[in-house]
Amino acid sequence: MIDSAFLKENNARYLWHPMAHPNDMHENPPKIFVSADGVELTDVDNNRVVDAVGGLWNVNLGYSNTTIKQAISKQLEVLPYYSSFRGTTTAPLIELSVKILDWFKPEGMCRTFFTSGGSDSIETALRLARQYHKVRGERDRTKFISLRRGYHGTHFGGASINGNANFRRNYEPLLPGVYHIPAPWDYRNPFEETDPQKIAKLCANLLEEEIIFQGPDTVAAFIMEPVLGAGGVIVPHETFMPLAREICTRHGVLMIADEVITAFGRTGAWTGSRLWNVQPDMMAFAKAITNGYFPLGGVLLNEKVVESFESNRDSFGAIGHGYTYSGHPVACAAALATLEETARLEVARNSRVVGEHLQNGLKKLEEKYEVAGNTRGIGLMAAIELVSDPEKKTPAGKVTSAAFFEAAYQAGVMIRVSGNNIILSPPLIVTVDDVQRIVNAADLGLAAASKTL
Repeated sequence: MIDSAFLKENNARYLWHPMAHPNDMHENPPKIFVSADGVELTDVDNNRVVDAVGGLWNVNLGYSNTTIKQAISKQLEVLPYYSSFRGTTTAPLIELSVKILDWFKPEGMCRTFFTSGGSDSIETALRLARQYHKVRGERDRTKFISLRRGYHGTHFGGASINGNANFRRNYEPLLPGVYHIPAPWDYRNPFEETDPQKIAKLCANLLEEEIIFQGPDTVAAFIMEPVLGAGGVIVPHETFMPLAREICTRHGVLMIADEVITAFGRTGAWTGSRLWNVQPDMMAFAKAITNGYFPLGGVLLNEKVVESFESNRDSFGAIGHGYTYSGHPVACAAALATLEETARLEVARNSRVVGEHLQNGLKKLEEKYEVAGNTRGIGLMAAIELVSDPEKKTPAGKVTSAAFFEAAYQAGVMIRVSGNNIILSPPLIVTVDDVQRIVNAADLGLAAASKTL
């Protein structure tokens, strides 16, 4: 292995890190990981830490799943790549196209368009949504509505529907015809309301008002994460997504569920849509489909959407979209093994059971520390919102978040900082003991954060 001095010296000299200021990566060097095992990471200084981030929401089965690794190795030997563009395909892609629909049958999905990852999947869903309406002769339906604080990737389409200015401001002007409504969130909302069900109804009313104001015949789709992830782990009331589904149906607007984070068990249900008993028209997935071992994503389509395309014989029904690595055979082999392992390990159940220990532990810390303005989550996705003034809910600054991060790391746990939110999304195979280590580290992180105020 290259020595640690070389790695530290050259960390940000020749590359730019995603989601970071280039200068900050020099001034505040990142942790450099050199190996991983189970749910733990080992850094360049030989420190071992529990990965409470799960890679980036995607390493659900941990770092030591030999079944997936062997599937990747075997496929590399047999057929390392071929295109799935018109006229050619591969055996793993065909097999995966059959297997994956078994997972999403309860949501009514019947076709898959494969991509290279989450941002690609969102871009694909937006394009297919517009095309769907053109196929049907409703060519003015080009607009999109999404939630503030929602996160949908980094392509121009995804950045446009994102509800966080950090991913928009420096890249504007973005896609025209995109509109946002408030997220159904009981901690921060424009209604001065604390009842989650009332907030859900108010937000649903705003969705319908926006559709009517824009003109239903101009709106292509409403897109949402069933549980908002990067925006701060915002868990809507159970009534919101069903209400949104009814409104979309009433006005002929497609509902797109961004399941890039929530699919495959993280919430305690196999999908976020299933958690709320909703059947969307499209579902975007990625991340956990290969356990993070190989890039892959996709968009699932229901019968209504599929029938419109497949019954259309003119050029409007042809798919003029795709990626070089759509349905990469190695990625598909990884996905097939991951689906098998995900089912065998019953990670949705573990997420539900062990996740309860995580949520309860964080609630106790919220009561203990004023800097913990709000803790929230579901299953094995959680957030601690840091505030400098709990009554005014004033977001804490970077110094406070940094103090939390470093104290937790020194306690043996890797967490993620997103603004004034501490994000926790550990692998879905974690045990109660692992979760207790995370909670203990969060306790020390909050103690350190409190000293900065």
